[in-house]
Amino acid sequence: MYKRILIANRGEIALRIIRACKEMGIETVAIFSEADRGSQYLDLADEAFCVGPARSADSYLKISNVISAAEIGNAEAIHPGYGFLAENSHFNEVCRDCKIDFIGPTPEAMDLLGDKNRARSLAAKAGVPVVPGSEGLIGDENEALAVARQIGYPVLIKATAGGGGKGMRVATSDDSLKLGLQQAMTEAQAAFGNAGVYLERYVERPRHVEVQILADHHGNVVHLWERDCSTQRRHQKLIEESPAPNLPEKVRLEICAAAVRLVKSANYTNAGTVEFIVDAKHNFYFIEVNARIQVEHPVSELVTGIDLIKSQIRVAAGEPLPFTQDDIPCNGVAIECRINAEDPTRNFQPSPGLIEQMYVPGGLGVRYDSHTHPGYVVPPHYDSMVGKLLVHQPTRTEAIACMLRALAELRVTGVKTTADFQREVLQHPEFIAGNFDTTFVERTFLKQ
Repeated sequence: MYKRILIANRGEIALRIIRACKEMGIETVAIFSEADRGSQYLDLADEAFCVGPARSADSYLKISNVISAAEIGNAEAIHPGYGFLAENSHFNEVCRDCKIDFIGPTPEAMDLLGDKNRARSLAAKAGVPVVPGSEGLIGDENEALAVARQIGYPVLIKATAGGGGKGMRVATSDDSLKLGLQQAMTEAQAAFGNAGVYLERYVERPRHVEVQILADHHGNVVHLWERDCSTQRRHQKLIEESPAPNLPEKVRLEICAAAVRLVKSANYTNAGTVEFIVDAKHNFYFIEVNARIQVEHPVSELVTGIDLIKSQIRVAAGEPLPFTQDDIPCNGVAIECRINAEDPTRNFQPSPGLIEQMYVPGGLGVRYDSHTHPGYVVPPHYDSMVGKLLVHQPTRTEAIACMLRALAELRVTGVKTTADFQREVLQHPEFIAGNFDTTFVERTFLKQ
């Protein structure tokens, strides 16, 4: 087992990893930018190094600075968390060249699954359903038109690299396809340095269901059941839950088995998430693999009782998984609300600034993962998430009631948050009934 791990991240996930390492008797090395200097969670690490100014390109994304901190801090391994360098295969290779273990998949598996088009091809070979679409990247406008006419409109133009909705456009006609193709390619090139796009038939009003997996270096692969992440705005998740409501048990078992099958075919190791869309008839289709730990991983931890961060570390150190699929339960219902420093009344405009007061909810079945506190300044330079509020209860009805109570208890002054908006969503009859999809929030609450 490792003696020292560097955490190549900040905020909530850095604190989450520090806590796991402390319980495992592992020392931690934290990094921070000038914008995060003085953050209280840094005091919990055994050592901390500044890796640059506030701009992430000059600090958290600066590979040479991160590696230097690891070498100076005598770290044997690096945990990348999520975001920043977590899915950067070049960083992964640099770690390997420097004889520092990367707590995640190999660079080869990351490259294979990080490219959505290659991952789609692999899924099809593994017998995992994929949405009808182009067989490869679109070469030019004429090819795009031919594919769209074959599979039928509407079609979805998707960037092969990256995520977060960038490089995606819906086209309903030849003219909108021509325009959307250029827009998507330009946006993908600017965001990911890769203009490659492909086409899929657009599945209207789908659910977004993802499967948490764990794979070790000894050929063992398991799933930790599914999460429903359909409650989102502009492809950004707001509320996640497990198990997925109103998903037939047969489909649930099939989608989890498909995720395991795909991961095995990619020789993938460590934690990851296989994402699917599910249509109104419960047909499911592979979307992509997130080759890292995800923001919403605590949802799976609550229903299974498995610590995913500790599991990641043990797998990276070469240990076999200590459980089989039959050992993994799915107990009760877990719901997570991402608390963002944003103002929903102003189109979710970021709300950085000083947190003047904060009251954290508690009680049976309530968990709040956050690095913030009264006096903390939310910087404008990074993602606006300031905390993750989770509940775990025997039934979905009880979980919703518990979350509503916890959101009402949560007090954050000085910055705006999404908490009141999430309370509104949780009380809507369609959400309560589990009859929602990825367009639910925008159709119901954000009508122009």
